[in-house]
Amino acid sequence: MIQASRQLLRQLAVRFGLIGESPAMVQAMSRLLQVAPTDLTVMITGETGTGKEVFAHAVHELSTRKKGPFVSVNCGAIPETLLESELFGAEKGAFTGSVEQRKGFFETANKGTIFLDEIGEMPIDAGQATEDS
Repeated sequence: MIQASRQLLRQLAVRFGLIGESPAMVQAMSRLLQVAPTDLTVMITGETGTGKEVFAHAVHELSTRKKGPFVSVNCGAIPETLLESELFGAEKGAFTGSVEQRKGFFETANKGTIFLDEIGEMPIDAGQATEDS
């Protein structure tokens, strides 16, 4: 590994807590630096507890969206019946108990970053129309 790479790894470790010199970690950090300045949608994969949210924060802080909000959503913790209104918001009277307009996570993250954690825990038919709708 060249000296510049070691220095860059140390900077990422200090600023974001990204620590490691394994080939996989170096590749992940390199990709982070490639995608952060773009306006692309990024999918970060890995097992629970591997630091996906740390990487998402780093991408956000190194991006042009850093002045906007960073919104982290644990999709596995949202009940299926509330998923649509939590993610996309709801208008007053849209459903029983809806007494005021409420922004969803996507609108809250406007001009910033939304991190959808545990998205694999969402029900497979979440958000699909039923025959009654």
